[in-house]
Amino acid sequence: MKTVNILFIILRLVLGGLMVYGGINKFEKPSPTPVEVVEKAEKFTQPDKESTLQKILYISGAKQTGYFWQVLGICEILFGLLLLFQGTSFVGALFLLPITLHIFLFHYFLEPEEMGELLKTAALFLINIALVLKEYSKWKHLLWIKPI
Repeated sequence: MKTVNILFIILRLVLGGLMVYGGINKFEKPSPTPVEVVEKAEKFTQPDKESTLQKILYISGAKQTGYFWQVLGICEILFGLLLLFQGTSFVGALFLLPITLHIFLFHYFLEPEEMGELLKTAALFLINIALVLKEYSKWKHLLWIKPI
């Protein structure tokens, strides 16, 4: 087996494993009540705490919908599992692309000072892109369909 193929297997397992782990974590704690969210947010109303307040309100808002946080968790688990199995890894990588982009953009816009998190999420997004581009020959014909 070529070294490149082994590298892509490792990258696929890392990304898939992290997505499954992140998806499971979305179900570990119950969603806070709206009152709890407001009480927590009020602690960060100072101008120097605005970034923390934005993160609290964003994530709490996703949880308060009653479905979005759970759907995101289910998608992370399902697509991560698809990525872990070789036969479905391309579909898993393709479906995970908007999720890894969202995770990266969340950290880029709401935690730009956290360089470690930003680099980690950028790496996950780049791994995801690499896994999709690895299969370019299989999907390139979909980019331009010739009219009959």
